[in-house]
Amino acid sequence: MVFVTVGTTEFDALVQAMDAWAADHGERVVVQIGHGTYVPRHAEHFRFAPTLIPYYNEADLVVAHGGLGTTMEVLHLGKPLVSVSNPDRYDRHQEDLLEALEAAGHLLWCRDLQRLPEAIAEARGRAFTPYTPPPCRIHEVIAAYLRVQFGAAERGG
Repeated sequence: MVFVTVGTTEFDALVQAMDAWAADHGERVVVQIGHGTYVPRHAEHFRFAPTLIPYYNEADLVVAHGGLGTTMEVLHLGKPLVSVSNPDRYDRHQEDLLEALEAAGHLLWCRDLQRLPEAIAEARGRAFTPYTPPPCRIHEVIAAYLRVQFGAAERGG
């Protein structure tokens, strides 16, 4: 199963492209369409769900908008990911993120929806580099803050 998500915004161009892909390939495709206006005719669809984890787990490939939350969630689950940046977003944060993660071998960035069928075929034949999140250092920041606060209190400051 191919699972497609557009997140909380609308990304009708991606939904339309995946609906066309589903019609051509006869494979099960499930699309989370968010606030979009296009309703797929060849793919199962829904607007929102409390969590997308069950869909990610069932999918053998995820095609998603390039948002940070979705991208990190899919990579943490170790699923093959084709990311498509939404050109209607206001800044380039998606492109910057996808460029870095693609360069590291974690995902395939489809820059042009016309090339989406080729990107899906390429992703299916690719061995992606598993994503390992950087170590969390928040405990060090908290410890340093507490040392400063308690150290200042001990010195009478």
